[in-house]
Amino acid sequence: MLPVLESGEETLVGGQAVMEGVMMRTPHSYCTAVRKADGSMVTEEAPLARVSEKYRMFKYPILRGVGTLGQAMWLGVKALRFSANVAAADAAEQEAREKGEAHEPGKKVSGEIPGWAMALNLVFSFAFFIFLYKFVPLVLTTQLEQRFPGIENPIAFNLVDGVIRLVIFLAFLWMISLWADIRRVFEFHGAEHKVVFNFESGQPLTVENAQKFVTFHPRCGTSFLLVVMLVSIVVYAVIPANTFMAKMALRVLALPLIMGLSYEMIRFAAKRRASLMALLTAPGLWLQRITTKPPADDQTEVAIHALEGAMELEKTHGGELVIA
Repeated sequence: MLPVLESGEETLVGGQAVMEGVMMRTPHSYCTAVRKADGSMVTEEAPLARVSEKYRMFKYPILRGVGTLGQAMWLGVKALRFSANVAAADAAEQEAREKGEAHEPGKKVSGEIPGWAMALNLVFSFAFFIFLYKFVPLVLTTQLEQRFPGIENPIAFNLVDGVIRLVIFLAFLWMISLWADIRRVFEFHGAEHKVVFNFESGQPLTVENAQKFVTFHPRCGTSFLLVVMLVSIVVYAVIPANTFMAKMALRVLALPLIMGLSYEMIRFAAKRRASLMALLTAPGLWLQRITTKPPADDQTEVAIHALEGAMELEKTHGGELVIA
């Protein structure tokens, strides 16, 4: 969930679903809560300075979007690694019990995911993203251009390219939503949204209160991804690139610009919820029918635990929490 501006004030709460848990962040802190196989919860929490406070360059338009999204991705990977390590520890403990061995609490689990494995996974994920959402649509559009000369126009070419990219994106989301493990993550995604709504309403954070809210939130990153796809069509059409290799290079090198422009659009629209925000986020809200699922009470409890941990740490490292 993106930390954009609403009514001139920064939205204070955002988060992300992880394996059997939720990561919640406030302006200067974050907390990841994960439910273990035995029903207990474990957390990882730490102070988190805004990227613009550490590096002045990220206070300026376009660059602030790049910095904010970069930090969000870094934090998301960190939270995912923590949840994966908890799952690995659970598996190791279960294996030890089956063998009749005692597992020492606090002992480093052999199944923990090393840093190099996470880095390799990130490289693979980025390469897969470039291949599926940049290379494949460009190849298909180029082939269509050869059969239909009217697509040679830069606007028409990039519009077709964008439609193909969107279809691939929707098909991919739908396919992975059929997996049981991914559905569990989508349920925790729904829990995250319900708890954020609960916080923004000013009501006490309880499972009962949170479950009253819907799972579709306008600040979800799903909405941002759709804006990115629309902005990319315009950027690719404006910047000249004639050959296949030039077009492919543009699709990679222009990613920071597209991310920054998309963030500025969401930020601008968030100040005008009655008009632009509703228009920009409506497709994302529809798409969240795939990426969020109604959570169980115990899943919502995990999201509340994560938010309360982040809020408690915020009192020490940030300041008084107010609702934007």
